[in-house]
Amino acid sequence: MSIEPRKAVEDFEQYFKIDFANTEQLKQQVYGVRYRVYCEEFNYEATDLFPDKQEKDEYDDVSMHCLITHKSSGKSAGCVRLVPALQTRPDFLLPFEEYCDDSIDKEFLKHLNLDRGKECELSRLAVDGLFRRRPGEKITRFGSWSSFDVSDNEQRTFPLIAVSAFMAAIALTDLCGRNSVFAMMEPFLPRLLKRSGIRFVRSGQDIDYHGIRALYFLEAHSAESVSDELKPLYFWIKEQLKSGYDAQPSLA
Repeated sequence: MSIEPRKAVEDFEQYFKIDFANTEQLKQQVYGVRYRVYCEEFNYEATDLFPDKQEKDEYDDVSMHCLITHKSSGKSAGCVRLVPALQTRPDFLLPFEEYCDDSIDKEFLKHLNLDRGKECELSRLAVDGLFRRRPGEKITRFGSWSSFDVSDNEQRTFPLIAVSAFMAAIALTDLCGRNSVFAMMEPFLPRLLKRSGIRFVRSGQDIDYHGIRALYFLEAHSAESVSDELKPLYFWIKEQLKSGYDAQPSLA
């Protein structure tokens, strides 16, 4: 990804803000993005299961959530959550263990010899469809660009939303000390992230779970996992999240 580090930070900070979603209002915005993407756009979940248009599941109450917001419009642009393994509940399974067990390379995981207290799962990453439109596109199923007044320079920062959401999750692993990270991902995402210096290792077979996905593993060590050109953006994101993270009750 050929992005000048200083410009990436300046542009993203100028047009977007990122929050640790530690209030009910922020969490509702997170769930709203997920509903629009997972239910309305991709039909991964039935819309009638969520009459309040808030896509939620049983993991949300024990998860850490991040929200990316477009400043000038106030629109929620993206989100991600980190689900920690709970040491106080030995029977607690991470989402991939609960729903994708048959696809896991268990020998690979066995050889990792992980500390359960350091494990977590990155999941429910979503970028609102309005922020995935191509330059020059005027009318889409998500609405008309004429009703969403953004400059060309703003629109050029939109591809950073997904990468920034991943970096937000990596920042959370650093803040909470859980560096053994799992994620169920579509095949193109690890390739995209590799360009940013975030190198996930495939840890399972393809499975149809919200689309064709496979399990991937990352041994995250804070900014060491991020390419030099994007480190300034990573540190800015981590700083934005730290105060909200420090104020939350601890999760075990």
